[in-house]
Formats: sequence, structure tokens, C-alpha cells
Amino acid sequence: MTTDPGSESGSRLTHVDADGNARMVDVGAKAESDRRARARATVKMLPATSELVARGDNPKGDVIATARLAGVMAAKRTAELIPLAHPLSLNFVDVEIAIDAGAGRVTIEAEARTSGKTGVEMEALTAASVAALTVYDMVKGVERGVSIEEVVLLEKSGGRHDWKLASGDA
Repeated sequence: MTTDPGSESGSRLTHVDADGNARMVDVGAKAESDRRARARATVKMLPATSELVARGDNPKGDVIATARLAGVMAAKRTAELIPLAHPLSLNFVDVEIAIDAGAGRVTIEAEARTSGKTGVEMEALTAASVAALTVYDMVKGVERGVSIEEVVLLEKSGGRHDWKLASGDA
């Protein structure tokens, strides 16, 4: 559940009705605007495993290309996966993946854009999450100790409020 930052106390839950039941927020009266969100996921593995990923030498194939496509496809299906998310017409989705082989870290950044009445935070977060799960799936045969360390919203713009993660928060 989210809180409505526009309410007096900032604590009114927007996805709950007066009886405490989950509900989809009515965005019908909202103005359309250009909206953008970026999210990041980090996958941690042994340096040797990340070297395989960087070289494109993984037994299951090209981890980076597969994870990028999985992230884009997931963003387009967010409303099917997240029960109260609104179906959106996406203008743009991108997934970028960076590998720090020495640290054993794969960093995924996803961006989603739309022009509409509701934001694309869930689409960016879903893209980053599914891309991270795809990295995990593709390397689990090489290493079982892989972990998804974080999934975090980096920023969103459009709508009533722009927001950006403060540096040092993640």
C-alpha cells in the first residue's frame, strides 16, 4: 500500500477503501502528463561468475541480452503481475546492465516512460526485478550463492510530485 503524499498527514493509504479493503485508485479525474521512472536492481555473485557473464561465456547463453529483453517484456505486463497496477500504454522502456566483475556485481537500471494519468514506477521496478531474476536464473547452474541485493526506485517525474532517491539512501 502507498501513502498519499498530498494528504494533510501524508499517511492516508490510497489503495484501501473506508472499510479497509484493497482497491484500485481511480485516476479518471487526473490530468495527463509525461511520466518517467527509473529503478535499479543489483545482483551479487562470485567474481568468476560475473566474468563469465561479462565475456558472454555462460552455459545458458547471453545473460545480458536475455535479461534486457525479459525486463522490457515484464514492464509491458506489469498490470498482469501487480494486482492494483493500472494497465498503461508505455512510450518507452529500456534496461541497461553494467557488470563489475571484480566486485561480482551486476547492476540493472530500468527506465519506463508514458503519457498518462498515472505513473510508471511499478513498470520500472518490475523491469529491473525481472531482469535481475533472469540474471539469477541464467547463472544458477554455475553458482548457487547468487543473490539479488536490492531493488529500488531511483526517481520518478511527472504527475503531482517529482521524486528522487537521496544520494546515500541506496
